[in-house]
Amino acid sequence: MLPPAALRRPLAAAAARLARARARPQVLASLATGPRQNNSIFYEIRTYDIKPSKMKEFVEMVNKYIHFRTAHSELVGFWSAELGAMNKVVHVWKYENFAHRTAVRHALANDKDWQGKFISPALPLIEKQHNEVAYLVPWCQLGKPPKEGGVYEWVTFQMKPGGPALWGEAFQAAINAHINTGYTKLIGVFHTEYGLLNTVHVIWWNESPDHRAAGRHSAHEDARVVAAVRDSVRFLESQQNMLLIPLQCSPLK
Repeated sequence: MLPPAALRRPLAAAAARLARARARPQVLASLATGPRQNNSIFYEIRTYDIKPSKMKEFVEMVNKYIHFRTAHSELVGFWSAELGAMNKVVHVWKYENFAHRTAVRHALANDKDWQGKFISPALPLIEKQHNEVAYLVPWCQLGKPPKEGGVYEWVTFQMKPGGPALWGEAFQAAINAHINTGYTKLIGVFHTEYGLLNTVHVIWWNESPDHRAAGRHSAHEDARVVAAVRDSVRFLESQQNMLLIPLQCSPLK
């Protein structure tokens, strides 16, 4: 008969293998890039560079014919860049899922009014097009400004690879610190799914450029904001911003 110690060794080895197997799902879960909204809704962010001499004409065409486009899917906002970029427009479209977008694109291709009255005459006015697919971060709902007539700041953060699981908590704290100052209104925080990854777009609303400047000055003297920003920049690679003016047709004004 084998001694008790020899009998215990196979049992201990089997128990160790079982423990490792049970632990595997937890290891895989720890590699997730972070939580997401509990639905399939996403937003397509489109950025067009317009020929400098054609900007006024392009904006007029958008305001006149955009109703043909919005008949197919929801427009969130349409802006032109005032500062931080020139001759550029940004527009955001909401989709229920990717099948919805595919159906909309098919319908647009067959919409004679949209193709004939806008697309054909507008394409020669555009120098470059770019699009991204992004989700709202799970702790943010799409907001609206308290009134019409303000300006929007579009801030783009290029974060270090790793996703919200790495930098989400610190980034959220920095955003909340700015919100708590009360000088600005958060509209949305978007995290890219297609395009340049690990990119976060934040949209803010302000009453005016001067109101924003005064608010930013005060925020930079707020110890809570300074501490939150210093913590979040550990995960930041670059950032840039634009001051945007909503077009007449924009739902967000």
